[in-house]
Amino acid sequence: MKFTLSWLNDHLATKATLDDILAHMLKAGLEVEEVHDPREALKAFTVCKVIAAEPHPDADKLRVCKVETVDGTKQIVCGAPNARAGMTAIYAPLGTFIPGLDFALDKKPRKIRGVESHGMMCSTKELEAGEDHDGIADLDASIPLGTPAADALGLADPVIDFEVTPNRPDWLGVQGIARDLAAAGAGRFIPHEPKKVSGSFDCPVEIRLDAPEACPMFAGALVRGVKNGPSPDWMQHRLKAVGIQPKSLLVDVTNYISFDRARPLHVYDAAKLSGTVCARLGRKGEALEALDGKTYTVTEDMCVIADDSGVIGLGGVMGGESTAVSADTVDVFIESAWFDPLRTARTGRATGIHSDARYRFERGVDPQSCVDGLNLALALILEYGGGTASKANIAGSISARAEKVTFYPADVERLTGLVVRGAEMRRILKDLG
Repeated sequence: MKFTLSWLNDHLATKATLDDILAHMLKAGLEVEEVHDPREALKAFTVCKVIAAEPHPDADKLRVCKVETVDGTKQIVCGAPNARAGMTAIYAPLGTFIPGLDFALDKKPRKIRGVESHGMMCSTKELEAGEDHDGIADLDASIPLGTPAADALGLADPVIDFEVTPNRPDWLGVQGIARDLAAAGAGRFIPHEPKKVSGSFDCPVEIRLDAPEACPMFAGALVRGVKNGPSPDWMQHRLKAVGIQPKSLLVDVTNYISFDRARPLHVYDAAKLSGTVCARLGRKGEALEALDGKTYTVTEDMCVIADDSGVIGLGGVMGGESTAVSADTVDVFIESAWFDPLRTARTGRATGIHSDARYRFERGVDPQSCVDGLNLALALILEYGGGTASKANIAGSISARAEKVTFYPADVERLTGLVVRGAEMRRILKDLG
């Protein structure tokens, strides 16, 4: 499980440094595997300003650029088609290791087709900060000369990667991590209760549960008139930091909530749905062309999501290509369901599918999060994609957890050897929720 420090701060009010947070994680039982600080990886790279860009005298595709850098004005030969006077870019001085190319620049100026070049201007792919390699990074002109590249690219945020034990599915969301760190004394937990989105029309998509033992609850809602463009920059930065490539607003919202609240969701292009959406067991002879481009044989013990046309998803594992959202999606149906962990795990093993949804559902998603997850998704989609939401359509229910647990304070010292005062016990238990 990965998260960034700024993401954690959305849920944890703290003045703790990165080292303090790591110490508190160890105290709380969260075993840190790796910490990646992009500021360290990109410390040699800074923002530069291109003063002039003239054609190379001996190469049609090269430009000789006059560049203002933190090291003074430099001459840099550049092959990027977008190199031009007036642009703001990223400068790598001589001797710098370029991570995306896996080599270091010479420590002395080298001649490129007879013209000396004193450094390099980089693409985001060459910095391992994006996928764009068609040209050098073209930054906002308002970014000051000399700004560290990590800050300019929105990457100045340490990424913490830690091992999640199977009995702690709440650690698969940043909110759950923050709650435990607050209890460990790292700061104050910030509760974010999703506001109920009041729909303006009845949801036209009917939901039916034919296998409540596999899917006891399914909440859904429709958003009409959504614009499925790019997600906001802050969301894209966070997803990239944890290894998720942004795709579109609708997909990114589901991935974001999965990592933020440990609540998997799925979205369907409503125009591609046919009739009632049903959670049921698979039938002999059925198959699914999944979102990973592969076709899977469905067995009779798998939980599937189906409409009148057939199987459109493997419950808790992966959706199908036939109802996938795209840039042309205008009406979207959002699924927030709860799937049986054991059945989800068996389906995952049988198909060999490894997905973030499977990883969470087979460990156990909070049964009470169906409606909250749906409301959070609706709020984000409406805020960034517009449209009009329907009322929620909820099929089935999940029994509320017991509110009271018998706890004997004397057992703390007897079992652990630790002496904890009563007031401190109450604080810790309260912080844990």
